This record gives sequence, C-alpha cells and structure tokens, in this order.
Amino acid sequence: MADHQEASVTLPSDPASVSAARQYVSNVLAEWGLPSDTEVADTVRLIVSELATNAVQHTLGQSPTFTVDIVLDRDELLRIGVTDSHPRFPKRLPAAVQQDNGRGMVIIRWLTAEHGGRLTVRPTREGGKTVAIELPWAAPVQSVTAVGQQEP
Repeated sequence: MADHQEASVTLPSDPASVSAARQYVSNVLAEWGLPSDTEVADTVRLIVSELATNAVQHTLGQSPTFTVDIVLDRDELLRIGVTDSHPRFPKRLPAAVQQDNGRGMVIIRWLTAEHGGRLTVRPTREGGKTVAIELPWAAPVQSVTAVGQQEP
C-alpha cells in the first residue's frame, strides 16, 4: 500500500448528502482495506454522519457545499475532515433532557477518543472551518505473495 493515500468529495449542503458522504467514505475505506463489517468501520460511518449532518444543519444556509477529505498516512493514521464555508465553530451545547439535538460533537469526541484518536477544529484560509478526526488505522495490512497465499 502507498505511504500516503487521499480521497475527497464535495457535496451540496442538503440532508440527502449525509448518506452520500457516509457511503463515499465507506467505499473508500473498503478500497483501502478496511472491511465494512467491522466495529471501526461502523464507528467511522457514524462519525462521518454526525460531521456531515453538522455541516448541513448548522451552517444556516451560508455554506452551499461541504467537502469530505480522507487521508491515510503510512498505513498508520486515518484522517477524515469535513470542511464548510461557515465561520462559526461548533459549540458544545448542554444536553437538556428534552433536547433532541446538540449532542453531535459530544458523540464524535467520545467515539474518536474511544478508538484512540482525537478531534480537531481549525479555521480555513477562506473563512470557514474543518472539523476533523484522526484515528489509528485498524485495517489488516497483508501483502499478496502468490495467488491464494498471503504473508501474515
């Protein structure tokens, strides 16, 4: 596998784009060797859903699109970032019992930490922001040596 792999997709800030973002990331990670039926793959799909939902719901129409970037460095570190053009950083809201939303960042932070990663939020040069996670790469790395044989 290459030392560095990247993939990216830009989608309209529309609720239908949340599932498109999730499916895109799932497909890319499967191509890179992460089976879609693993706990890590499920976690990544949930995190991407939350990040994309935030990009759609909380930009108040000021970001017509959002971009999902995926980077795999040296088969060690997976980075997934969602960038929109709205300047306001996400806020952690107090979770009231009757509140139906506002917990996305808490969920993302908890899931990321649970898998040994971290969450960052940084401004873009264009005035928007990127909310990103970094996780240790958990896919099995195997080299094919001959047809039907694999190195451990």
